[in-house]
Amino acid sequence: MTAALEGIRILDLTRVLAGPYCSMILGDLGAEVIKVEAPGGSDETRTWGPPFKESVSAYYLCANRNKKSLTVDLKSVEGKQMIEKLVKKSDVLLHNFKTGTMERLGLDYDHLKKVNPEVIFCSITGFGETGPSSHLPGYDFIIQAMSGLMSITGDEQSGPQKLGVAISDILTGLYACIGIQAALLERVQSGKGQKIDLSLYDSAVSSLINIGSNFLMTGKVPSRLGNHHANIVPYQTFRAKDGEMVIAVGNDRQFRNLCEILGQAEINEDPRFSTNANRVQHRDELTEWLQERFLTKTVAFWEEQCHKNKIPCGPIQTLDQVRNDEQLQARDMFITSLHPKAGPVEMIGSPLKLSRTPVTMDRHPPEPGEHTEEILLQLGYDKETIRSLREMKRI
Repeated sequence: MTAALEGIRILDLTRVLAGPYCSMILGDLGAEVIKVEAPGGSDETRTWGPPFKESVSAYYLCANRNKKSLTVDLKSVEGKQMIEKLVKKSDVLLHNFKTGTMERLGLDYDHLKKVNPEVIFCSITGFGETGPSSHLPGYDFIIQAMSGLMSITGDEQSGPQKLGVAISDILTGLYACIGIQAALLERVQSGKGQKIDLSLYDSAVSSLINIGSNFLMTGKVPSRLGNHHANIVPYQTFRAKDGEMVIAVGNDRQFRNLCEILGQAEINEDPRFSTNANRVQHRDELTEWLQERFLTKTVAFWEEQCHKNKIPCGPIQTLDQVRNDEQLQARDMFITSLHPKAGPVEMIGSPLKLSRTPVTMDRHPPEPGEHTEEILLQLGYDKETIRSLREMKRI
């Protein structure tokens, strides 16, 4: 059985999250990923913790499976030569250095496309490689603030809030996967590589979706609605007798069914609530009325009733509940990998379910330089040269 991206080699010069997340997905899909770090390991997430298991960071583990590790001093002549040799044999180079760094290293796209005209060069930066802010470093928290995401997250009492994960990194990693695979497909026709310029800032702004569209149409700056939806009511959290849940009524039929569950079908005929547009206008009155009734029964009761009546509903689960969710277990969304230092480590699995070329989890997140000798031998270096490079701290 072949993997979807078998035969594709990714030269991954990224660290932290956006780039490593992208290359991990490509590795899950079968690409050969070579993770390049400075001698000793330069991915900051190796030290981000606790938690650690035998000095291995949980943060590092989350985005680095299915990779080989090569350590190289990119500032050295020998290191540059190694990268050029690898580029000749690679399909993609992925990096997330600040704008201008690859040029200073002599490893920019204009140079590397001469080494391999078919290489796809994917750059991930905070603000992109053009524009007045292109020189600035990018961090997810800053990007969430600047992009408008924090201005619409939380409620008026909480003030602006960031999402619980580094969402702009994740989005950029996903966009990088899309761009790389699109470029690989186009290369089949043209025989040429190309450069992909991605930024965290652009990716975060793209995620504003309907909230951004609402603003562009009306010019009205949106307020923070907390767990309420800007365009649909009721579509929010509610407190039940023993916990919290989400009710997501997407159309008028579902609202009519909800009124019947609550034992007051006539509410659906009230002109304030009969259509979604009217419910949005009378959000506060309806929400107060619904909340009083939801408090009378348990989350499980409402979940069962909603499912019977085709109303989207779900409990707000903590991560221990998520880990034990039967649906996620059935979908192999939690896997165990054997790490040479940390031993068995549990990781979140892949959501990609391909019928003929399923994803595989063949490689544990590597230790720094774990595959350096293997890779250099394949490039034609002999063991004596490799030993000498180690002594000079070039690898």
